[in-house]
Amino acid sequence: MSYTIKEIPKLERPRERLKEVGVSNLSDKELLAIILKTGTKNKSVNDLSLDILKEYSIDELKDITINKLINIKGMGEVKAIELIASIELGKRIFLKKNNNKKRLVNAESIWEDSKYLFNGLKQEYFYCLYFNNKQELIERKLLFMGTINSSITHPREIFKEAYKLSASSIVCMHNHPSNDIRPSREDIRFTENLVEIGKIQGIPILDHIIVGDDVFFSFYDNNILNP
Repeated sequence: MSYTIKEIPKLERPRERLKEVGVSNLSDKELLAIILKTGTKNKSVNDLSLDILKEYSIDELKDITINKLINIKGMGEVKAIELIASIELGKRIFLKKNNNKKRLVNAESIWEDSKYLFNGLKQEYFYCLYFNNKQELIERKLLFMGTINSSITHPREIFKEAYKLSASSIVCMHNHPSNDIRPSREDIRFTENLVEIGKIQGIPILDHIIVGDDVFFSFYDNNILNP
């Protein structure tokens, strides 16, 4: 028999506290306990939540995987999947909230608005930001993970999303976990190819921004591309 929230004294139960004091006043541990619902035969749901937070910070949970979660004693696959789904839903809500027609007109403003997407990542993530004809942000899309190369990064996917969103222009962003933000030869070749396709499609690539730890490199600012 597993420990449940019902076995916790009523005034200490996260669900009761949420109703009493509001969700914003709950600790990270209490929020996790509500999502997890139950503990295990030898561990309460509060203790299980605490074990997760001892192993991973809230920032690290943003990109946690099922395999990492199930390595924590008491975390089965079902709980891991439910937790990851909850985290992903929160991320999507946050992205939608931050996409309300922001006008981003230069590399620095785009970087400042989107750099949080790359916090703590250990591999390369490739995003495209899609804009309307007023340079207002329509949508951010994570399109690829891993080092940029022709085998995994296809321009077709980039422009397919642009058509779906009726975008007028595109800015590409990806991170270098090494913090060396100089573009590689593959970065440059790939970007030049995108720029040429954008000209043909009538959807220009305005910039490609490489992100490091609190630094960035703009292809446009460094005169590497001519959209």
